[in-house]
Amino acid sequence: MERRHGVVGRRDLLKLIGVGGAGIAATAAGSTLWDQRADARQQPPLTVADAVTTKPQPISPDDALKKLMEGNKRFVEQKPIYPDRSLERLQLVAKAQFPFASILSCSDSRVPSEIVFDQGLGDLFVVRVAGNVATPETIGSIEFGTSVLGSQLLVVMGHKKCGAVTAAVKGDPLPGRIGTFVEDIKPAIARVTSKKGDLVNNVVIANVQYQVEKLKETSSILDKLMDDGKLKIVGAYYDLDTGSVNIVA
Repeated sequence: MERRHGVVGRRDLLKLIGVGGAGIAATAAGSTLWDQRADARQQPPLTVADAVTTKPQPISPDDALKKLMEGNKRFVEQKPIYPDRSLERLQLVAKAQFPFASILSCSDSRVPSEIVFDQGLGDLFVVRVAGNVATPETIGSIEFGTSVLGSQLLVVMGHKKCGAVTAAVKGDPLPGRIGTFVEDIKPAIARVTSKKGDLVNNVVIANVQYQVEKLKETSSILDKLMDDGKLKIVGAYYDLDTGSVNIVA
């Protein structure tokens, strides 16, 4: 794949977008569609569901984080507004996606990002893996969500009572390939072995911080986006008992 200064080249971006259904191809098709209908005056006006989307003006990384935290506040207070979940929205994002934030979170069934942050269809590009670890596969997915789809914010989110972290702390032999993601958590354990408090909970937070550092250090694409002010990476901790999300990195 062609790269210039650590960022995917234009030709490869076009290929990726074509595979992922993102907006450049959609925009070109949309231009033709609008021109045809403008000339054919007898045709009825386009509805949102009919239109091929064009890329919206991106919000800043700080505004993206504010939007997420406001959504989490609504969730905690049990006052969700369930935004962008209509049939019209479904038809709109079926044509192209422009998520404002990417989330690397645990696969735990109790941590659904769209619900926790009270967001809708097409708002979040979510990568889920046990232990929210930055493997080559998850890093590649995140690079796609940020450099191709345009997410301005990346949140690495761990959670209370994480089973993957608990397994890493126990250190018992594990069957099959379960131990693969546990190995990616172990470097975080050494950081908090002498810290007071609940060891598993301390490792959950340390693991989030470690994975954030790993993403920043190992991806030239993410590094370039951060240097250009187009991406912010933060670590977060989700409390299963209260539903609240707190920034920890």
